[in-house]
Amino acid sequence: MTIVTGATTALITPYKNGKLDEQAYAKLIERQCKNGIDAVCPVGTTGESATLTHGEHKRCIEIAVEVTKNLNTKVLAGAGSNSTAEAVEIAKHARDCGVDALFSVTPYYNKPTQEGLFQHYKTIADAVPEIGVMVYNVPGRTGVDILADTVIRLFDECENIYGIKEATGSLGRTIELVSQRPDLKVLSGEDAIDYPILSSGGAGITSVTANLLPDLKSALVHATLNGEHEKAKELSNKLFDINTVLFCESNPIPIKAAMYIAGLIDTLEYRLPLTPPSRENMKKIEEVMKRYHIVK
Repeated sequence: MTIVTGATTALITPYKNGKLDEQAYAKLIERQCKNGIDAVCPVGTTGESATLTHGEHKRCIEIAVEVTKNLNTKVLAGAGSNSTAEAVEIAKHARDCGVDALFSVTPYYNKPTQEGLFQHYKTIADAVPEIGVMVYNVPGRTGVDILADTVIRLFDECENIYGIKEATGSLGRTIELVSQRPDLKVLSGEDAIDYPILSSGGAGITSVTANLLPDLKSALVHATLNGEHEKAKELSNKLFDINTVLFCESNPIPIKAAMYIAGLIDTLEYRLPLTPPSRENMKKIEEVMKRYHIVK
């Protein structure tokens, strides 16, 4: 079982004329591979997984595997749904494609109990015992928070559940987890607090900002994990403004706009109910981006 940690990117999903732009998607992944990212994460919430068809979801995973084949970059694929059966179907497809590991968001809208969350993840893990599985907790988006006790129970009882993408925004939650299970891999899911989480025992990040600045985000992670804290703090401070503006509206609205402004995607398209940012926020994004060198 491969354990994926380090600097990982929550990939956006580019569209062209309303359809998945496969060529642009492959180029975005290639750019990540060239700029120090340890793993790409297709079809998470940043990838607009909630409005992709199942066919598109699966194709995104296939492209990620195809592009990263024979490279040092791994694939940590999204396999989340508010239906356990659908999550299992996607997980099996991802396994069959050859991904290195999976992450799966807590079921949105249903608001299951902690027991329901436990059974949901155990069912997914049991369906794909050959590969590692990460829980993905982002209660601000899903309406449900998988508590530390439940995560620890999953870690203890499911051999292939090795970690969690933690996006509660709470540093305390990370400390609660790693203090009780030092071997549990916690990845930061909040760009603004990547450095504090890494410094408190986190094993990596899954970053939105890394779509735009993979070189800086990977440098931040690697410096912290190598004990180069002065360098890491400097990078963390440098990234503060861009981390902030990229959440001026609901993710992934600002990051896709930033990628378009930078010329990294040819068209700025979203799927309803997401829409482009306001003119005011578009201007804010443009102004902040002038402070950064964006590698092509």
